[in-house]
Amino acid sequence: MSKVCNFTGKKPISGNNVSHSNRKTKRRFVPNIQKKKFFVPETGEFVTLRISTSAMRTINKLGVFAYVKKLESKGIETGVKL
Repeated sequence: MSKVCNFTGKKPISGNNVSHSNRKTKRRFVPNIQKKKFFVPETGEFVTLRISTSAMRTINKLGVFAYVKKLESKGIETGVKL
């Protein structure tokens, strides 16, 4: 399963581990993706999402339905059917 957020689109990026002697080896920075079930009061059903923790904080602030509508108004495709 890929480590990509449904809403923000965050995905792994690459970088370097840098030792004390300044040697560099490749590594991956993976986003903090969590699987969470949300209740959508507008539709009366539960939705399971794989989202980053930063998106989770925004959903707690705005609500799932409002956040999806905000992203759709910006032209961002979420792939979530509400």
